[in-house]
Amino acid sequence: MSRLSGYVLRQLAIGLIAVTGGLAVLIWLTQSLRFIELVLNRGLSLAVFFELTVFMLPNFIAVILPVTTFIVILAVYSRMEDDRELVVMRAAGMGPAALARPALVLAGVAAVIGWAMNLWIVPESYRAFREYQFEIRNRMAAVLLQEGVFNDLGGGLTVYVRARDGDGSFRGIMVHDAREAEAPATILAERGWLSVEGSTPRVTLENGTRQEVDRRTGTLRLLSFAENTLSLASGAGPEEVRYRDARERGVLELLHPDPAERISERDRARFVVEAHQRLAGPLTTLSLALVTLAVLLNGEFSRHGKAGRVLTAVGLGGGLVALGVGIGNLATRELGLVPLIWAQAALPGLVALVWLLNPPRPRVPAADPAPG
Repeated sequence: MSRLSGYVLRQLAIGLIAVTGGLAVLIWLTQSLRFIELVLNRGLSLAVFFELTVFMLPNFIAVILPVTTFIVILAVYSRMEDDRELVVMRAAGMGPAALARPALVLAGVAAVIGWAMNLWIVPESYRAFREYQFEIRNRMAAVLLQEGVFNDLGGGLTVYVRARDGDGSFRGIMVHDAREAEAPATILAERGWLSVEGSTPRVTLENGTRQEVDRRTGTLRLLSFAENTLSLASGAGPEEVRYRDARERGVLELLHPDPAERISERDRARFVVEAHQRLAGPLTTLSLALVTLAVLLNGEFSRHGKAGRVLTAVGLGGGLVALGVGIGNLATRELGLVPLIWAQAALPGLVALVWLLNPPRPRVPAADPAPG
């Protein structure tokens, strides 16, 4: 690679790191607001908060990397055009293919990073995030109980504690348990304390009543007890299995899920589309780069600026991204459209590559006929 190409590649690499890092942090901050409530109202430590939310970063980076690569290539080449650097490079004998080489190297590296993210890093990090979130909401529910407020523990379980004593026991407890939709119950107790059996938090209640309405007859059943133990996990207990969504699974598992799992037909379609999007997604990075380069580098230099070509590149790039989202949604409903995912990811790049390597020749105006 020549020194001029190395100079361009350095500009592109610095821009990609800055833009991708800044945008990823911005998205991370906005998404982290969902978990601020755990710190402010539930007593979760800042260390646990940061550890939980950092697991989301790889997913953000994988999503925005094709777009940030497109933005950086467009911005750097536009600036070089404004500063007449491209004019100098063309005068030095560099054609459109040579000028595009640094950007294609950058896009290739970004595509390889995208495949590494999609095939390994994102599933692992998102699985760790979901498991940590599951742990906090279910296993740590006991230590997150706050007095004087209705604590929503998820899964239809709400707990109210009037006061908490220094020894950790509670006074004035109300539990609304709607985990069984057909038999919701409300439990009132004078006192209670927490314990952990295995990995499941439980509360032991003293001197209370359990009120339950029979849905079929509409009658109220009232049961008094001296002592009762209730699980605070939102699932069925220590043996519960958390259902993993598409982003937590590897590509092979998405295409060939465990037959023992009860997966709906809708989720099976989502799994197939997710697998193909992960495999084809990094090709979109290359296509966006090629489309941008074909639009910016082909055509004659104009002293009046290049606004038209920049707007064309932005419109084509935005259209490709929007088309990819639309095709993914349609393919989830009709799996026969899955090949369109690959067509949208690769075909625009191939067309742009042909155009870049064989640009249309400018028309030469016909010479005026010699006077007779």
